[in-house]
Amino acid sequence: MEKKELLARQDAIIEQLKAFCGEKLNEEYFLLSEKLIKKLGRKRQPPFETGQLNIWAAAVIHSIATINFLFDRSNEHCLSVEDISSFFGTNKSTVTGKSKQIRDLLKIRQFDEEFSCQRLNDRNPFKSLISINGVIFSGNIFK
Repeated sequence: MEKKELLARQDAIIEQLKAFCGEKLNEEYFLLSEKLIKKLGRKRQPPFETGQLNIWAAAVIHSIATINFLFDRSNEHCLSVEDISSFFGTNKSTVTGKSKQIRDLLKIRQFDEEFSCQRLNDRNPFKSLISINGVIFSGNIFK
């Protein structure tokens, strides 16, 4: 696929992300989602090169939601997989599978600093931990 065509697919996904975040989340989650899809676009073989764009958009949102604990009902911006699937008109299991593919490809998990919202980064319990010869210490003891 040509670069121009790939960028057009990426832009179409970004528009869908913008619509979803504008309706269900906020600007911060849109920026995280946009960053995620652009990082995928820099891969040698971007996964969204094939497949339906709405599924990839839903999978990006699902990935960001997983990383930021948005499926937890105590969260301010609580989502369900059904919310995501119904908005994008996709199948839940397909979205969940593509989301896992994205997270595995980019090696991202909960508390990932690059794709976590600011509130979560500020409260990250692992941020101050350091490992010295395999022993984990709180970085605060060295201050």
